[in-house]
Amino acid sequence: MVDHAEQVSAAYVAQRESAMKAAQASALAVADEDEAVRINRFRDNALRRTRVWHSEPTHFHFPGLIEREFHDRSAHGWLASLEAAFPDILAEFQTVVSAERAELVPYVQYAEHEPLDQWRDLNHSRDWTAIHLWQNGRRIEANARHCPRTMALLETLPQPRIAGCSPNAMFSLLAPGALIPPHVGVNNTRLVCHLPLVVPEGCWFRVGAETRFWEAGKAFVFDDTIEHEAANPSAELRVVFIIDIWHPGLSTVERDAVRLLLEADVGDSVQGL
Repeated sequence: MVDHAEQVSAAYVAQRESAMKAAQASALAVADEDEAVRINRFRDNALRRTRVWHSEPTHFHFPGLIEREFHDRSAHGWLASLEAAFPDILAEFQTVVSAERAELVPYVQYAEHEPLDQWRDLNHSRDWTAIHLWQNGRRIEANARHCPRTMALLETLPQPRIAGCSPNAMFSLLAPGALIPPHVGVNNTRLVCHLPLVVPEGCWFRVGAETRFWEAGKAFVFDDTIEHEAANPSAELRVVFIIDIWHPGLSTVERDAVRLLLEADVGDSVQGL
């Protein structure tokens, strides 16, 4: 009986999907890549194949900002220059990772008493480590001095500059077989950008309802205050260059208001990424 019900339901959804696709065909024919993604997601939401995900930061929520798992490339023209620098960034990663005094630290480092259970399994774990160039607004000279071209490029990108919080830029290293559990970030006024550098086959990343496989040299921007998770199911190391950037929905005045509040309230008590 259950099998029969599932078959009837699947047939009904397939029929609705076919009718919806036919109805949307003229709009999809003229949509650009970003528009097509949203149109298709609209249909999947209507069919209940995907759910609606929202921004749920652990600490700071600025009202009225667009909630989107992966943000449109068209809103971030600087992505092209970041991707063009892929060979330089990869080469400098290879330099810094082999440097005698490079600082490789656990990505997650919270005090054990802090009520952040989403990080309990990975707190201080060597399965997920990072080589920071900028960390919570502080330049990590031991690493940054090996990456002059990367550091110069960062100066051209729209990163927040908030004492004790940002900018942040790091090489993120995920060990073979490691999983990053579902979690959300601290603050929705900034987005996160990934530039994959070393990507073994099968490494994936989910934000909300959308899962992507990292591709070396192909960057994307996402909202880390929407639930996300990742995995490296391979037998090799995965490396991604990660930076934070301002949410483009904030005006200049709003960015300044965010900076003033965070500098007054946060200091070093909350990780930037």
